[in-house]
Amino acid sequence: MIKFSRQRESIKNNLMGRTDHPTAETVYSDIRQEYPNISLGTVYRNLSLLADLGEIQKISTENGPDRFDGNPKPHYHFFCTNCNSVLDLKMKNIDLINVIAAEEFAGLIEGHITRFYGLCPDCKKLLDKSTNFAENKKEKQNQKILSLIHISEPTRLRCIS
Repeated sequence: MIKFSRQRESIKNNLMGRTDHPTAETVYSDIRQEYPNISLGTVYRNLSLLADLGEIQKISTENGPDRFDGNPKPHYHFFCTNCNSVLDLKMKNIDLINVIAAEEFAGLIEGHITRFYGLCPDCKKLLDKSTNFAENKKEKQNQKILSLIHISEPTRLRCIS
């Protein structure tokens, strides 16, 4: 049995009260407000212990430090390839994928890990704005070129004739 720790309980409560999947460093910054003498190592050890106990999820990322989720229930995550945020993805259960995978596999499928990635809503909005800006700028440039061609063609025709 593991001894109760107020610091560990505070770390767990910090995670359970958020949905942004913070790094250990972010949790450390938050917890220091309540426990100014806590070390980053203590936060890391408690996060690892909570993950090992199944009370939180440790999310390994391809880019950057691990993230932590206060929701230990199975669910899917979305990884933004632009800002590196990690978001909960609300969707129907796709456990049927285990059955499909088992059809052509002689072993025993016990589960799956699925990663969804792309642009988060905020980054997509920025891309849409910049795409619209670029398209508008390109359209204006094309109109300017066409007007220059329109002006210059008659001049050239007069020069040639």
